Amino acid sequence: MKDLVDLPTTLHQLNTQRPIKSKRNRWNVAISDFARLTHNPIRAIVEGLNIQPNPDKPLIALSIGDPTTFGNLKPPPETIEAVRLAVEDGTGNGYAPANGHLEAREAVARYVQHQGPVEPNDVILCSGCSSALDLCISVLGGPGRNMLVPKPGFSIYRTLAEGFGIECRTYDLLPERNWEADLVQLEQLIDERTCALVVTNPGNPCGSVFSRAHLESIVDIAERHYVPIIADEIYEHFVFPGHEFHAVSSLSHRVPVLSCGGLTKRFLVPGWRMGWIIVHDRNGVLGEVRRGLANLSVRILGTNTLIQRALPAILDNTPNDFFDDLVAVLHRHAELAYKSIKQIRGLNPIMPGGAMYMMVGIDVDHFPEFPTDLSFVEALVHEQSVFCLPGQCFEYPNYFRLVLTVPEEMIAEAVKRLEEFCDQHYKPDNDKLLQQQHGLLNQMTQL
Repeated sequence: MKDLVDLPTTLHQLNTQRPIKSKRNRWNVAISDFARLTHNPIRAIVEGLNIQPNPDKPLIALSIGDPTTFGNLKPPPETIEAVRLAVEDGTGNGYAPANGHLEAREAVARYVQHQGPVEPNDVILCSGCSSALDLCISVLGGPGRNMLVPKPGFSIYRTLAEGFGIECRTYDLLPERNWEADLVQLEQLIDERTCALVVTNPGNPCGSVFSRAHLESIVDIAERHYVPIIADEIYEHFVFPGHEFHAVSSLSHRVPVLSCGGLTKRFLVPGWRMGWIIVHDRNGVLGEVRRGLANLSVRILGTNTLIQRALPAILDNTPNDFFDDLVAVLHRHAELAYKSIKQIRGLNPIMPGGAMYMMVGIDVDHFPEFPTDLSFVEALVHEQSVFCLPGQCFEYPNYFRLVLTVPEEMIAEAVKRLEEFCDQHYKPDNDKLLQQQHGLLNQMTQL
């Protein structure tokens, strides 16, 4: 018993006899290079804005890419019921395999057959589509490598890549061609250190939907240079009349494709965090990548198991009528916004082909009070309480993005305020004004 009593004293004596290697004499808690390099461009820009709404007008936020924000778009009842049954069943309370329960992966494989032949082993379940993108970028990239991303484009690609020391090289999307990619520029950006080409279709922030021919041209470039494609296709089912979605993987016979999708947008449940990666590898060149994705999946021990248990019923039982009605609502909102904004002097909207967004160009020469899209947006909020994301959030100045998921009456009111704002600040082009004055003078002389 005496030995046990003296044990702490003995351990203390042993510790004090060991040489001390640390030379620290103050607190200096450093962060990792990964944390230091990681940032969100949108947050940095928005936090730097002076956002002070007009107190006499309720704020209309056309900036939030969350379809649930205003409560006008609700998940399908079948989806809610599937989760209720999974809760009552009690089998979704524990851990699952890191890549997901087999039954859930089988359901996803059935759901994405339009992408090409897919087996359950090709499916990796993730914590939302952003997690899927994170795994894809993590497995392919690293310090000294570069990745091709669209501009304008979703800022998360840069956020996820730069933490790993991956250089993001942007290829332009052309507004005059309904946001098709500049293929010549894209190909010129590729070198031996290019680890992936990100293709966003349908697009955020543009609402673009690429044609089959355009996607085939992109795939051809990737094939010539042996560059794998990361396909961000979270909006694949949000396509308006007159357009057609084609999965990149369905057009690729030799280029390996990692397709990223999920429940987030189509089922109106972004907070449920259920996404997936589909590995398309018809020529067997992604063996190491598959193993790498399996390794990365164990970092967080898999995704939400409750939603995994509900996933087969969610994907199999939700009727197509629900999705058709949702797309019809978004298309109606897009047409309303486009036709109305097109009549506003100084603004150039581009009609989207799908997704939930619209990009609007600003003729900055006609708004000399606002040297940038940032100052334009700040003043719009201050005077009219309408908040849109400035184009610089997507590396595309002199534009702003508006969201189409808000209630229709809010879109109408926002456009009305936008027109009032532009009418108040629009200044005619000086050259055109002089020409008009000169023409009037000529007419008076002839009289």
